[in-house]
Amino acid sequence: MGSLVGHVLPGLAFFLLGFWHLFNHIKLHSLHPNPCISPTWFPTPKSRHLELFLIMVASSISISMELFISPARHQPLDPDGTIPSTHLHNFEHSSISMTFFTYAAFAIILDKISPKAKHSLTQFIAAVAFAQQLLLFHFHSADHMGVEGQYHLLLQTVIVVSLTTTLTGIGLPKSFMVSFIRSLSVLYQGVWLIIMGYMIWTPSLVSKGCFLHNEDGHQVVRCSSNEALQRAKSLVNIIFSWTLIAVIIFSMALYLVLAKLYGEKMDYLTLKKEEDLELEVEEESDGFESQKEGKLYAVMDIE
Repeated sequence: MGSLVGHVLPGLAFFLLGFWHLFNHIKLHSLHPNPCISPTWFPTPKSRHLELFLIMVASSISISMELFISPARHQPLDPDGTIPSTHLHNFEHSSISMTFFTYAAFAIILDKISPKAKHSLTQFIAAVAFAQQLLLFHFHSADHMGVEGQYHLLLQTVIVVSLTTTLTGIGLPKSFMVSFIRSLSVLYQGVWLIIMGYMIWTPSLVSKGCFLHNEDGHQVVRCSSNEALQRAKSLVNIIFSWTLIAVIIFSMALYLVLAKLYGEKMDYLTLKKEEDLELEVEEESDGFESQKEGKLYAVMDIE
């Protein structure tokens, strides 16, 4: 994961997942004004578990890249079977992917078995995945003091939001805002990972006074002075703030567009149902009147 591609691809996966959830939660909320349980994942028309299968595939690819494809010997261990220091981060990243794979696998199993606590247990496993992600990024073997460490520190704040809202979703399964914020935080994780990949591993984008340095086969950002380092960290904070503003604007615009689109559709369906109901009542009334007239004519004929 310690490369441009290693951050951009996972970032893209998180972004797409977050956008998918954000879109569907807004749509669900617009079509069903009354509170309903917000799902942890969303089925698709052609394949009910497509989202979960894609998470499993993406996680498997990530694990393979970290442990078998990226290492020079295509395996992460030393000849004596121990884990070398240079590959600790590979195990950390792959452990995160393993947890998300576990979440997706059990989400499918729980959906098929459909126990009473299906929703709560699915939320719990998702929370464990975010907790694992937070733990491993917090105690990451990579540099915590440099520019990359600042990116990781800010990423952890977003993961905390994902974790908190997922746990809150167990107790408040019908809260739209909990689901909305969780989806937005997942999307933001993706955006931040993509930005992190480009800003750290693109030489022309490295902050002034800093440079890419090869250490144990890994490219890391080093700064020529403490002043340059502090400047670089401050720029990271500014980028994070601007990105947050952009994501908020995007999410609000998306909500307004979808709420208008599906809200009008809901109004149309409601109006159509009311018209159909009125038509049925009129038909029943006409039928009743016809029956009364028929009975009246029958009585007159008898007389």
